[in-house]
Amino acid sequence: MDMTEQHNEAWRSRRDFLRRTSGLGGLALSSLLAADALSAAPSKEVNPLAMKAPHHAPKAKSVIWLFMEGGPSHIDTFDPKPMLEKLAGQPLPASFGKPVTAMGTANNTLMPSKRKWKQYGQSGTWVSDWYNHVAQHADDLAVVRSCWADGLNHVGSVCQMNTGSILGGRPSMGAWTLYGLGAANQDLPAFVVLADEKPVTGGPKNWSSGFLPGTYQGTLFRRDGAPILYLDTPETVGAKQQRSKLDLIGKLNRQFSQQKEDDTDLQARLNSYELAYRMQSAAPEAVDLTQESEATKKLYGMDEERTAKYGSNLLLARRLVERGVRFVEAYCGSGSLWDAHTDMEGNHSKWCGASDKPIAGLLTDLKARGLLDETLVVWGGEFGRTPFNEQGDGRDHNPWGFTIWMAGGGIKPGQTLGTTDEIGLRAVDRPVHVHDIHATILHLLGLNHLDLTYMHNGRAERPTIVSGNLIKELYS
Repeated sequence: MDMTEQHNEAWRSRRDFLRRTSGLGGLALSSLLAADALSAAPSKEVNPLAMKAPHHAPKAKSVIWLFMEGGPSHIDTFDPKPMLEKLAGQPLPASFGKPVTAMGTANNTLMPSKRKWKQYGQSGTWVSDWYNHVAQHADDLAVVRSCWADGLNHVGSVCQMNTGSILGGRPSMGAWTLYGLGAANQDLPAFVVLADEKPVTGGPKNWSSGFLPGTYQGTLFRRDGAPILYLDTPETVGAKQQRSKLDLIGKLNRQFSQQKEDDTDLQARLNSYELAYRMQSAAPEAVDLTQESEATKKLYGMDEERTAKYGSNLLLARRLVERGVRFVEAYCGSGSLWDAHTDMEGNHSKWCGASDKPIAGLLTDLKARGLLDETLVVWGGEFGRTPFNEQGDGRDHNPWGFTIWMAGGGIKPGQTLGTTDEIGLRAVDRPVHVHDIHATILHLLGLNHLDLTYMHNGRAERPTIVSGNLIKELYS
């Protein structure tokens, strides 16, 4: 049998073994084997997910990113604009400059917010009545009103908020985090993605490892039913037999890889198989929400239809970071469902209603368990919405000025940073680019974005490409 035939036979053996015995199967099997296409430059580490020393003392151990996909309207949630009331129904004044919008709406008239606004907490943070529950945590939040990005449409903009680039192919923030720090829990995926309604716009490129080895990519949990399928070991396969098969596969892979030292495909597969094996004992307990009290489930809104799905995902996110998972991205309205080109009131009433109570529950729960100080919570979308209308009652995409907020994880709470102009179109005071957001998140995790590099095609690549400044006002 020549080398090619040996390789093919070994691959068929690996595939058939994993289908019969790993307990992952189906979607999860495809997710594990996707590492093949995403591996890149060589790694000499026996375990690339082994714990690594940070560049400096970290303020946060984990990140929970609350991604409101589709672009929540900042001027209807956290950035009130009284000037829109005065200019309602008028065209955009020339002094603001006419932007090129996704749907060609720059000649449309200005549309004020219909929300009721209040200041909350000792910080006096402004929050609209669409986020009444989150508003109770005003003094835990650091609101950044002056964000801006490069993308105009969803696919590129979601990609940039995840990877720093509007073009696919670069590693996501979760992947950079694992590359820099390794995994704190070797028995669970260290980077988990939770979607809800539909597939995430742009799909796996948003949690890809890009040119980093495939081991660092995110693991997408299922949207419906149990997050991970087939975690029970088949009754017909004993633990000793399963272990011996994995050892044989590992031996075959290592023999074959000796002739391909620059290719990490097989190492990525090996790591995936070993993780699948370990998950059979650790993951069922981690994702079992029935272990939580009814009071905790109610805190997250799991007893109400409109909040049950996102509440379940955020409770799962808390259980994961509690067990050492580094990076959890929890999408709300995945499939760009916050995209309110029409019926702003109906669209945002639905999605703010779906996310408000679960997010407040997460903050309350993390704080009560002493986890908020070590967990960085990030809220936001890929961009905001325009101050002028689209189709009368909607708003177009706005990447020139929008809002995110952070809490926990070393953030200096109870502050509002930066401003947009008087109508909420553009960031004008303390503009914060996506690369600045990424640099700051990595800093809070103990990583210097300038020193976190990976040699690819003769270039030392880093997460923020050739830019990125720390938002030093955000952390104490």
